[in-house]
Amino acid sequence: MEDKSFITNIKEGIQDMFYIWKKEIRSVFRDQGVLIFFILVPLAYPLIYAFIYTNEVVRDVPAVVVDNSRSSLSREYLRKVDATPDVRIVSYCSDMEEAKLMLKNRLAYGIIYIPEDFSTRILTGKQTQVSIYCDMSGLLYYKSVLLANTAVSLDMNKEIKISIAGNTTNRQDEVTAYPIEYEDVAMFNPTAGFAAFLIPAVLVLIIQQTLLLGIGLSAGTAREKNKFKDLIPINNHYHGTLRIVLGKGLCYFMIYAVVSVYILSVVPRLFKLNQIGHGGDLILFTLPYLIACIFFAMTASITIRNRETCMLIFVFTSVPLLFISGISWPGAAIPKFWEYFSYLFPSTFGINGFVKINNMGATLNEVGFEYKALWLQAGVYFISTCVVYRHQILMSRKHIVQRYKELKEKALK
Repeated sequence: MEDKSFITNIKEGIQDMFYIWKKEIRSVFRDQGVLIFFILVPLAYPLIYAFIYTNEVVRDVPAVVVDNSRSSLSREYLRKVDATPDVRIVSYCSDMEEAKLMLKNRLAYGIIYIPEDFSTRILTGKQTQVSIYCDMSGLLYYKSVLLANTAVSLDMNKEIKISIAGNTTNRQDEVTAYPIEYEDVAMFNPTAGFAAFLIPAVLVLIIQQTLLLGIGLSAGTAREKNKFKDLIPINNHYHGTLRIVLGKGLCYFMIYAVVSVYILSVVPRLFKLNQIGHGGDLILFTLPYLIACIFFAMTASITIRNRETCMLIFVFTSVPLLFISGISWPGAAIPKFWEYFSYLFPSTFGINGFVKINNMGATLNEVGFEYKALWLQAGVYFISTCVVYRHQILMSRKHIVQRYKELKEKALK
């Protein structure tokens, strides 16, 4: 009899879990707000971000020149700068005040200043300089202007050194120009592009944030529909913690298993972003990330009291989470407090692990720290979800008993 009772309880638990799963699926696809966060945003946001940064790098940054030297050497320098793909000289100014005014009016984003003694100092064997002033409100403008001028100055340095040396052979010219030969190789981002650097991190973060918003909105709706403002509806199938957590979690996992394939695999292929990781490693790594994100969102949703609250709490956290992940801002420069604080979020380990596998060709063993951390988070947030839902079940029962007593007292009167 005890065995039959145990088996019966398991069967009832499985039936209740699939009942909750089915009801959650229906509520997701009937709620336009949840559908926007679960389907529309994951479909559209990656495309918008990728389209914005599709050019990868900034080209032909407008720059102005103040050439006080007016020599053949300074003109050659400026001609070579203008010939680079990074900078386009739009005007020659008579002085710095005129150049500053153009910078202020956003007619240019950089100033190239050549001093009066530029050519004289070079011809007399002395060191000279070229000054660059950039609009630092856009770091990519600064990068383009700096790289163009650096490349031209190195090229002209080579020619000047060879002309001064008075060599007689080509080999001597090569040694004079480059005593130590160097080669610049951009690893994992050969185009030095912004999209290849930022978009993979944004794609991973979109999964966590849309889950937070969608599950939060669903929780707010459930509270608004509940007479006692509880998260658990008054239903005989909702009387076990595990069946509720697993039923809801299975619903979200099935939806986001498909969404994740689109975000992490299809979008990078559409925009020809770097993808050198092994597909099997990516799938195995994404599994704990999805589970951790789902139970993290379910735990956080306990704070949502109405549909609008989730927008106020979660929507403005995306940029800070991207910064403290250590991708858009160097991890070594993040204060320890914020570094440890970032460990609370699955996105921190998900972003770093995904970038290492997808963009740098790492194996699952080489991202062992992030992989283990995600499984640990999945376990911790699963337990926390069970705890908060157990508390909700007890609160729901308490409210039902209280309401029953009130109705009984009212009937006796």
